[in-house]
Amino acid sequence: MWHRERIPLLLAFVQSVLVVGWCFTEMEAGPGAAMSTQTNGDRFKIEGRAIVPGVKTQDWVSTARVLVDGEEHVGFLRTDGSFAVNDVPSGSYVVEVVTPTYRFDPVRVDITSKGKMRARLVNYIKTSEVIRQPYPLQIRSSGPHSYFMKRETWGWTDFLMNPMVMMMVLPLLIIVLLPKVVNTNDPEMRKEMEGSIKRKKKGGGKSIQQQLGAREGGTERAPACISGLLSC
Repeated sequence: MWHRERIPLLLAFVQSVLVVGWCFTEMEAGPGAAMSTQTNGDRFKIEGRAIVPGVKTQDWVSTARVLVDGEEHVGFLRTDGSFAVNDVPSGSYVVEVVTPTYRFDPVRVDITSKGKMRARLVNYIKTSEVIRQPYPLQIRSSGPHSYFMKRETWGWTDFLMNPMVMMMVLPLLIIVLLPKVVNTNDPEMRKEMEGSIKRKKKGGGKSIQQQLGAREGGTERAPACISGLLSC
């Protein structure tokens, strides 16, 4: 009877010893085991630094984030502008530093299965152009964001290109420049001009009022001639 009562106590003691031993084993393994597991699982870390020339890092780093392939992996910047995005498998990724104040050019990072890193600028227009970048990444800002368009100011070109001004200026230019372009001393040109003047004189030296009066008189006599009331 006494041995039967002691058996459950012995089993509980053995279980407690096994649990304590397992806990000590985990504590001895520590983070080193996690790193080895991470390395064996083809998980790597993308490191770099973001720089805004002429601006203190503390002024903008609090609102900045690091995006890898959109928001598949997200990282944050330290106070010195450096960053590290962990747990990234091998592959090709676009790394962007996003902040509402400054603009950064995206960088493509290629990670091989052995953990070798290669970086190059992303050019969406010339996709075949390759510009190598150092690694760890050194991403510099290309300037502040421009959310507003600059208001257009009045200038002399706007005044001169106005259609109304062009309609007034072009005829004046033609009048002024045409005599200089056409050679009036050319004898053939002079003869043609004199001939046209003579033809106009022979055509009638009457004034405009006389010509109009003659036309009106002719139209008034025409019905009388037709009806036979007056002699034409």
